[in-house]
Amino acid sequence: MADRVTVIGWDGSPLTEAARSALGAATLVAGAAHHLALPEIPPAAERIRLGSVALAARRIAAHRGTAVVLADGDPGFFGVVRTLRAPEFGLEVEVVPAVSSVAAAFARAGMPWDDAQVVVAHPRTLRRAVNVCRAHTKVAVLTSPGAGPAELGLLLEGVHRTFVICEELGTEREQVSVVTSDKAADHTWRDPNVVIVIGGPVGAAEGGGWIAGRDPGTGPRGWVQPDEAYGDGTPLGEGETELLRAAQLARLGPRVGDLVWDIGCGSGAFATEAARAGAAVIAVDHDPAACARTAGAARRYGVQLQVVPGSAPHILENLPEPDVVRVGGGGAAVVSAVADRRPQRIVTHAATRDAAELVGRDLTEHGYRVECALLQSVELDTRAWRETERNVVFLLTGALPAREASR
Repeated sequence: MADRVTVIGWDGSPLTEAARSALGAATLVAGAAHHLALPEIPPAAERIRLGSVALAARRIAAHRGTAVVLADGDPGFFGVVRTLRAPEFGLEVEVVPAVSSVAAAFARAGMPWDDAQVVVAHPRTLRRAVNVCRAHTKVAVLTSPGAGPAELGLLLEGVHRTFVICEELGTEREQVSVVTSDKAADHTWRDPNVVIVIGGPVGAAEGGGWIAGRDPGTGPRGWVQPDEAYGDGTPLGEGETELLRAAQLARLGPRVGDLVWDIGCGSGAFATEAARAGAAVIAVDHDPAACARTAGAARRYGVQLQVVPGSAPHILENLPEPDVVRVGGGGAAVVSAVADRRPQRIVTHAATRDAAELVGRDLTEHGYRVECALLQSVELDTRAWRETERNVVFLLTGALPAREASR
């Protein structure tokens, strides 16, 4: 095992005295090509090109001597320190930090970043990173080959965002470009790069925020809001009542990184509340007035969502892959079309048992595990304790076991 392992962050600035001292004593140095070209590396030191961090960690664990690992930015922030400290390697590391590439990117843009979401985009996580960009007004994306600015722009089709793309930060080839998301695919971008994705109103609370990233405490309390908070005076549909919305949200559990479809969005109540949970939302309705109400509700509550006018199931064909779906209108035909897209969960409602059985059988045939509950809510005027309204509805949930197990 290596006698000592020092991880040195590098942001393009001159190495600190501690970093130079560690490099001078190194008998093994791991890093990218531009790191291994640094003049401070002893000529006799073994050099490892850093591709797989796990493979390098095994080499370091078997090395007898003093090892140094060079990494761009802050190696403790989505960096190599996590892998090197994994129990299977048994390495004790010392860290010489540097300015993270995210901090450097926001500095180049002249923007604060305590209110930004930070995500890592690999080919396997690209879709979830894009969903965060859909849902939030300020996101920093640490990209990788095959999951860079061009891919982000292509997957954000239909959603306008501004990209601040910072290429090769800290090197002589550093470049900062500002483009709209729809133009990002027209260029070839150099790795490594960081993309700052901006869209919608951006601003922290007066005097700054109190928590990094999205403040979970903004807006009124409650997962759902009273019916009168939506619709601009227009009565809500039978599938939008407050208690039913609460049950639908509980069954779907939308979260950061998810894409939610709300089909038959009506007043926009469910779509807005799913967006308040941090998920990306696409709200669909054939009624232009419903689309306008949904967009208005999103503005009132300060959330980002995409409204798509059109009739299901045809309008669904070109929408990106959903994680969870609420079907508020369209019946069994729409539920069947949604099930063809294999979301993790689907929730819908039916007014009669026969309609509920029809939907439930179709979901079962698609491989979903189906649950159905009869929900009854009774509202009382507490001044006289007199019943004012009663709602009865069947709530159906379909869960896809294969996708549930993979998450």
